[in-house]
Amino acid sequence: MTRLSVNINKIATIRNARGGNLPDVIKAAVNCEKYGAQGITVHPRPDERHIRYKDVLDLKPVLKTEFNIEGYPSEKFLDLVTKVKPAQVTLVPDPPNALTSNAGWNTVKHRGLLTDVIFRLKEAGIRTSLFIETDKKMIEEAAKTNTDRVELYTEPYAVLFPKNPKEAVAPFAEAAKTANNCGLGLNAGHDLNLENLNFFVKNVPNLLEVSIGHALISDALYYGLENTIKLYLKQLK
Repeated sequence: MTRLSVNINKIATIRNARGGNLPDVIKAAVNCEKYGAQGITVHPRPDERHIRYKDVLDLKPVLKTEFNIEGYPSEKFLDLVTKVKPAQVTLVPDPPNALTSNAGWNTVKHRGLLTDVIFRLKEAGIRTSLFIETDKKMIEEAAKTNTDRVELYTEPYAVLFPKNPKEAVAPFAEAAKTANNCGLGLNAGHDLNLENLNFFVKNVPNLLEVSIGHALISDALYYGLENTIKLYLKQLK
C-alpha cells in the first residue's frame, strides 16, 4: 500500500495568521500520526511564512512515523536537516519567493549541485528524493545524482484529471516505469485530493508514498482531521 505523508504547512499558516500557538502545529502532527498518517511532511521556507525552523526542531523528538522535510538546498536548509536528521529530505528547486512548488528539477543543468548535496545528506544518514516532472531524460539524470527516490510533481495530472483521467495519468505511469528501470523509488505530490488520488495510485506502478497537504487540511475543515485522514487512506487501498 502507498504510504500517506501529511504535509502540515497549512496548519502553520493558520497559526501564523494570528500569532500565538493556535492551532498547535506539534499537537496536530502528533494527531495526524495517531489517526493513521504514515508520515509527516514540512517545507520550511526562508521567510518562515508557515513552518518555522523551530517547528522542525520541535517536531523531530515527538514524531514516531517518517519525517520528511522538503526544501531548496540552501546552506541554512542543509544545516537544519543535517542537524535534525529526518528519515527523508525532498529537494525542491523553489526560489525563495515561490508561493508553492511549481516545477521539478532540471537534473541536467543542476546535476553537479544535486550530486554534492545528496552526498552530504547521505553522509548524515538521510534518504533523499528529488522533486521532478515526468520527462524521461530528467528522471534518468536524477538517477546519476545518486538520489534514492524521485517525487513526481502532480499538478499537471490534477489539472487535466476532470477532463480526461486516462490522458492525465499516462505520462506519470510512463515516468514511474522509467524511475523503476533506473532503480529509483517513487513518491508523488501536489494537488492530489480525494477525487483524483485513487485513480492515480491504481495507474502509477510502484508508488511508495504520496505527500498531501493543502487538499487534506482543507477537507479537514469539513470532515474533521481524523475522518479526513481515514478517507485518504481508503483512497490508497
